[in-house]
Order: sequence, then structure tokens, then C-alpha cells
Amino acid sequence: MKKTSLDRRSFLTRASVGGAAAAAGTVLAAPAIAQEAPQISWRLASSFPKSLDTIYGGAEELSTRLNEATDGRFNIQVFSAGEIVPGLDAINATTDGTVECSHSVGYYNWGKDPAFACGADLPFTFSARAKAAYNYHGGGVENYNTFLEKYDLVSYPGGNTGVQMGGWYRNEINSLQDLQGLKLRISGLAGRVVERLGVVPQQIAGGDIYPSLERGTIDAAEWVGPYDDEKLGFHKVAPYYYYPGFWEGGPTVSFFVNKGQWDSLPENYKSLFRTAAQAVDQNMLAKYDHLNPTALKSLVGQGAQLRSFSEEILTAAFTAAQEVYAELSNENEDFKTQYEAMLAFRDDWFLYQQTAEYTFDTFMMIQQRNGGLTKA
Repeated sequence: MKKTSLDRRSFLTRASVGGAAAAAGTVLAAPAIAQEAPQISWRLASSFPKSLDTIYGGAEELSTRLNEATDGRFNIQVFSAGEIVPGLDAINATTDGTVECSHSVGYYNWGKDPAFACGADLPFTFSARAKAAYNYHGGGVENYNTFLEKYDLVSYPGGNTGVQMGGWYRNEINSLQDLQGLKLRISGLAGRVVERLGVVPQQIAGGDIYPSLERGTIDAAEWVGPYDDEKLGFHKVAPYYYYPGFWEGGPTVSFFVNKGQWDSLPENYKSLFRTAAQAVDQNMLAKYDHLNPTALKSLVGQGAQLRSFSEEILTAAFTAAQEVYAELSNENEDFKTQYEAMLAFRDDWFLYQQTAEYTFDTFMMIQQRNGGLTKA
């Protein structure tokens, strides 16, 4: 027994010394996946302030997902609006290489090229669910990226707010006459549409809206919906809250990547980016759907006056939108190509929605109004 014990200790000692010597002279091979995963560090310029945890938070979520999926090898540092460039310049900063990527809304660049707006939203086109179907299965992502090649960009959906609210107004809007000369903060191509109704559109970044409204520089402002609007405090300076935001039925917030930077990524990183972006796209909508109902009740409780746009205003706006689209299609081939693809998808979508979805939702709303959904 004694000899066996000594032999065992002798063997363990020799094994330890041998193992240490081998480790000193040989580097263990790293797993193949680690060898193929380069260290990437990008900067992302957001168009949104940090205070808006929903829409700004989408970029942070993308960063976290990519970091976790690559064991810290693909890092994206997120900067809020104004930290590197103004919020409305985030896409341009991506094109010129100031940053590798950005999180923004395409219609912020519509003045540079109206076709930018097609990747975000056009008045009277899609709901959020329809936009997702079009983007991922109807060719929307591919159509947008074909256009973006001329601006050295690649883009993937990175969020949606759902149908937005129509904004905050100092005075009631009962007729088209009330819109004459109204200075309204409104983004993108929608400004060209409401301009035909007599509105004076103002494109102002999110963080600058409240002081402009408070000082009376503008008469009204639209942003997103109840959750974000309450955070920004619009109800304190403009009591009338209108719906729906017909100019944004399903606005896509997008990740824009400099094409040269995108092309340099290994294929597995590109796949991870697309997957993470799609997760952000769906999660942002779910978060807004969760938070907006409670926020709306809170706003009404604080004195917000909820109003719907009249059919007169909606009809006039719809007609104006069709006129603008016809003009832009004649002026800009890229816009025309994307818009016509959207129309074909939109027509089938709303034809179908009149059946199961619309009927179910309408029935449930009737039950709610009749008290049938009240908790026991």
C-alpha cells in the first residue's frame, strides 16, 4: 500500500511537470470560430436623445445583442443626437464616413432625395404590421438598398412605432380653415403634403421641439405617441392632442451602415447584424404597444384634450398626398420605383385586412364600449 501511494504521487508529480513544460513550449489552438471573428469597433450616431428610451434604446439594444453574440468582438458605441453630429445629419455622417453607422429615419433625408422617405414611411401607405410584411417578404429591404447604393449606404429596419398620433396643438383644429398658416413641426415628406392644406411645415429634431413649442416659435408639433410625448412634456404647452398621424401609419426606423464598412465585415457578422436588427425592429413596436395605452390614460388625466381629425381634413390630406406622389414619380425615378412597389403590396394588404383582422378588432372594440371587457 505504501509503495502504491508513493507511485501515485510520483506519477502525478511527473504529469504536472510534464504538463507545465508542454504548456510553456506550446500555445493551445484557439477554437476555429474565435480565429475567424475579428475585433470590430464602430461608432453609431443616433438621431434621437437618450431620454427617449424606446426609440433611442433601439440602437443600444443592437449594440448589446452584437456584443453578446460575438463574445465582445463586435462592438458598436452609441452616441445620441448632437454628441457627434446633429440628429438630422446622422445618415449623412454615415455616407461620408464620419461614423460607421447610424440609427435614424429615412425621411429626415427626403430633402436630399425624396426616395429616402420610402424606406421610412409615406402618408397613407402602411400600418406597422403591413410594413414589416412588405420589408421582409415583399421586397422592401431589397428595393431600399438598391436605391441606397448611390449614397454608399446599406440599411436594415431597426424599429417601428406603430400608427403615430397627430400631434399637439395650441388651439382646436375643427376644419381646413384652422390649418391655414399653422406652423407645425412635422418630419419628412409629410411636410410637403400638409403644406398643400395651408400648413407651414417645420422640421425640428426631437430634443428641440419642446422649447420651440413653449416659446411659440411653432403652433403645433407631432412626434411619436403617448409614451414619448409624455416624456417630452408637450401636454404642458399645447393641450389638444389629435389622432391619427396619417402621415406615419407604420414608420420604420432604420440602421444605416456605410457600404464600405459593411462590405468589410465577415459574412457571419453581417448575418448577426441583420438578425439583431430584425429583433430590435419587432421589439420596439412591442414596447410601444405595451407603454402607450397607460401613457395615454395618464396624459388625459393630466388634462390633455383628445381629439380626432375630421373626415374633411383626412380626405383633403389623402388627396394632397396622391398629388405629391404623382409629381415626385415624374421627377424622381428612384422614388417612382419604390412607390409603385409599395402600392401593389398595399392594395392587397388592405383588401385582406377587411376580412379577419378588421372584423375581429372591430367586434372586440364594440364589446369594450359596451362594457363587455370590464374585469369582473
